[in-house]
Amino acid sequence: MDVVKNNDDKKDKNEPADFEKAIDAAGFGLFNIILLLAAIPATFASVFETTTMSYILPIAECDLKLTLINKGVLNAMTYGGMIVSALVWGYLADTLGRKKILVFGYLADAICVYCSAMSQTFEMLAVFKFLGGFIVNGPGTVLFTYITELHGNKHRSRVLMILGIVTSTATLVLPCLSWAIFPRDWDFVLFNSFNVHTWQIFLAVCGLPSLISGLLITILPESPKFLMSQGRNAEALRVFQKMYRFNTRKPKSTYPITELVEEAPSRYTNANEVIYTIENKPKKPVREHRTAMQALREGLQQMKPMFRKPLLGHSIHVYTMQFCILLGLNTIRLWLPQLFASIAEYETLNVGTNSSSNLCTILEYSVNKTTATVETYTHSSCESKANVSMDMYTNNIIVATSSIVGYFFASGIVKLLGPKRMLTYGLFISGTCGMSLYWSSSGLTTLIISSFFITVSSISTSSLLGVVVTLFPTSLRALIVASAMMFGRLGALSGNMLFPVFIEIGCIPPFLMVGFVMFCAAALSCILPSPKKTTFT
Repeated sequence: MDVVKNNDDKKDKNEPADFEKAIDAAGFGLFNIILLLAAIPATFASVFETTTMSYILPIAECDLKLTLINKGVLNAMTYGGMIVSALVWGYLADTLGRKKILVFGYLADAICVYCSAMSQTFEMLAVFKFLGGFIVNGPGTVLFTYITELHGNKHRSRVLMILGIVTSTATLVLPCLSWAIFPRDWDFVLFNSFNVHTWQIFLAVCGLPSLISGLLITILPESPKFLMSQGRNAEALRVFQKMYRFNTRKPKSTYPITELVEEAPSRYTNANEVIYTIENKPKKPVREHRTAMQALREGLQQMKPMFRKPLLGHSIHVYTMQFCILLGLNTIRLWLPQLFASIAEYETLNVGTNSSSNLCTILEYSVNKTTATVETYTHSSCESKANVSMDMYTNNIIVATSSIVGYFFASGIVKLLGPKRMLTYGLFISGTCGMSLYWSSSGLTTLIISSFFITVSSISTSSLLGVVVTLFPTSLRALIVASAMMFGRLGALSGNMLFPVFIEIGCIPPFLMVGFVMFCAAALSCILPSPKKTTFT
């Protein structure tokens, strides 16, 4: 019996392993910690690129002569760049690999951020924010795919929740940075004409995560799941061995897997390249490089399953949900600093009076004040620093902190409820909170409702990504995620452009819009295919 058992064990060990078996054999430990640490500045960079404008709007209003529509444009411009570049980055990530996109993308984004920090006009700032969005969309989307492809089923959903916590931490860091920089007397002039303001210094500091992440990811390996899908099993096996050595402190030679399943036995990318395992690797594999036309033709061939059943229906379903969720979430999230600044200013001016402090009254005051500022603009009127109440910073810090606490709770119950149920419940709660903002009667009430809304909506977004990665094959996953995020950013752009328009129409339209789209997403989540019925392929 022992002999038979030993033979079976030996047979199992020598059989080609699929991705899940190989990643489980590599263990979980130091490598994964290093990976998540490198993901921190990368996540910060993506959050900073889409959020920094919302913090400078109250500060740079006079310097850039911003109207209410201009503010909406600046909030939306990053998403405009992301929408234009979405499919391009998805295709490149599925053909060139995850690592290259992450390294070059974040370094290029750092350049755009520093250029936006030197902007002297609204038009110049809007252009560089568009370019920044165009570039950061690639690494920002690929990061989630890259992280999930370096973890097995056992840890994947929790890792996504950890990234959600990092994202919430980034939103906490932003108001802290603005609090540390904006009140300082750091305005000066260079070369007699180049004006430098505190909001420009703030933007420059926010470019550091892009630079740091681009440099850090150079030390990390390519996704082994991507390598296997490309028929590059030998390279994938070396990545698994490297992970194993870091996680177990044992030599690479003791890694129990010696051969991987050939997911792509014939490669179109390099027709003459031999597919090999670690044992029979040729010394100098011959490579035949593709022409640009061949690459395009193969890319279109790779995308065909996206337009056929069942992936077409799943894709449209996910795209619609992502559009609705990010329209609601990012509209409120990006306008909160402006709302809190207006609330604090209004309540300070009306201390000791019987004036109503409901949100509708405050919004009307903010619209009138912005209009008056633009109409009376002169160069001398901007020499005095914008007086922003401390409540604007503290309220945004509270909202970000509540999101972090919410993610800690979510990471504990995601295994109990599952991503789909958490998604559905979260979206219904978010829709209720979005509608409730209309009845907010004070700054404190607005703070509580908005904190709950941002927290639950952010968790729902992470839950949706957790479901998405189980519905599509590896060869299309980055492209599908990029497409979904394109529709989500189209929603964010639409929401930020419509929000100031609706505010000028009346108080209820903007909050009715937010609540309605969240309820639509919740209804769609009820009929989303169950992740248990799909496999990570």
